[in-house]
Amino acid sequence: MVTSEQAAPQKSNGLEYPFTDPPGQAEYRQVTEGIYWLRIPMPIRLNHINAWLIEDGAGWTVVDTGWSTDEGRDAWRGVFKTIMGGRPVTRVISTHMHPDHVGLAGWLCETFKTELWMSRGDYFMCRTLTMDTGHKPPEEALRFYHAVGYSDEEMAIYRENFGNFGKNISPMPQSYRRLQEGERLQIGTREWHIVVGTGHAPEHICLYCPALDIFISGDQILPRISSNVSVWPTEPEGNPLKDWLQSCAKLKAYLPETVLVLPAHHDPFRGVHQRLSAIIREHEENLVKLLEACREPKRAVDVFSVLFKSKITPTNAVPAAGEAVAHLNCLLQRGDLIRTVGPDKVYWYKAR
Repeated sequence: MVTSEQAAPQKSNGLEYPFTDPPGQAEYRQVTEGIYWLRIPMPIRLNHINAWLIEDGAGWTVVDTGWSTDEGRDAWRGVFKTIMGGRPVTRVISTHMHPDHVGLAGWLCETFKTELWMSRGDYFMCRTLTMDTGHKPPEEALRFYHAVGYSDEEMAIYRENFGNFGKNISPMPQSYRRLQEGERLQIGTREWHIVVGTGHAPEHICLYCPALDIFISGDQILPRISSNVSVWPTEPEGNPLKDWLQSCAKLKAYLPETVLVLPAHHDPFRGVHQRLSAIIREHEENLVKLLEACREPKRAVDVFSVLFKSKITPTNAVPAAGEAVAHLNCLLQRGDLIRTVGPDKVYWYKAR
């Protein structure tokens, strides 16, 4: 177990990483007194999520949980036997609605007969999406992906995979405790401030402890990758990229440069202002490239190569389409693009 930061933090791209030895399954690292870093395995390319245990009087507050898989539950059972020392989970906090953050929340709440704490927007959106399991995609969703420019193969894969969101989420509690912007939360002997971000999720909860200068960021700030910011068929004219950029600017103004960020993926780091500036800059640069590409009319599927370095295949086209439309909608609402509808009901975008 690491009980303090390394004497010489590693540096990369202007960020400092004070911990160079992440925990393995059923292991933990102490970040500071009363806060422990866990890694819950996931069976995908991004093969882990960071979960955080905070001492909370006679028990523990859990922040984020991992997917609902046997491997994930086994990892938690190992934690129950090691660090938790027989003390119960007193509350489960999910930063947002995605399965890697809320997947085992219901299982943990049921195991310890405790409450789930989330934002209202993410709790109810998660409940809504889990109800799609076992159903066919609605016509609105099919029209949305047709308008994006999906091929017949991509449409077939979308139909086949529709409703998968809920397959990695254990049954959600039927009630919850709401967290909202500006709330002060007492965990153990310390006060944590609730900060809400938008764009990646409806109301993404982050937790900031001024006394410790620690910020649990979930997916709102990641050190090495940028979170997906997508438009979905439920709100086809949405502008989540505008929300995301505003949230990044808000966090840059709010957080001190010295803060230690505890992200959902990869390692804890310092250098939050630089990282937020880089995230904003990357999206603004992509918008410029996208506008240049749209000097000739383009469909959303035609701009994948502008926005993404990796190849987009029919199996990963859904998040790519969502992110492409998010950038296109942002330019539309800035007045930089014109959108027309072809005779086949596919959208075409052209720079003004």
